[in-house]
Amino acid sequence: MSVTTDIPATYKGPRKVFARLLAMGAREDRLLVFLLAGCVLTFVAQMPKLAREAHLTGQELNMLLGGSLLALVFIAPLLLYVLALVAHWIARAFGGQGDAYRARLALFWAFLAASPLMLLNGLVAGFIGPGPSLTLVGILWCAVFIWFWVSGMIQGYWAKS
Repeated sequence: MSVTTDIPATYKGPRKVFARLLAMGAREDRLLVFLLAGCVLTFVAQMPKLAREAHLTGQELNMLLGGSLLALVFIAPLLLYVLALVAHWIARAFGGQGDAYRARLALFWAFLAASPLMLLNGLVAGFIGPGPSLTLVGILWCAVFIWFWVSGMIQGYWAKS
């Protein structure tokens, strides 16, 4: 299936989608595309918030966008690779049977699959601003991201396949 159909399917059954992604074989190029697509979508999600901030504070929008681009598209992938490695070590310490590829796939897919809620979070931050609605959407994004990530880790390390 394509990514555009796998993302909504992940909201219905994350372990099933993750098992299908695992069955496609270990492909690092696919993982890198998942990661960079999630990072680029996160950058796009920040644009309304940054435009609002630039308008309200008088800061230069291009400088804010440049800093966000550097952080989200160039630095965040490196940090997410480190986080995936730590998750792999923790899973192995708790008896998980899997390789580091599974931890990377679980994290990167969860990040990409939760991106629609990150886009919603960016819209709320840009158009409504700080408040209970932004907090609610942020908590919802975090909960869904963790649900997808934990489901992927369970499927990758402890499920009988």
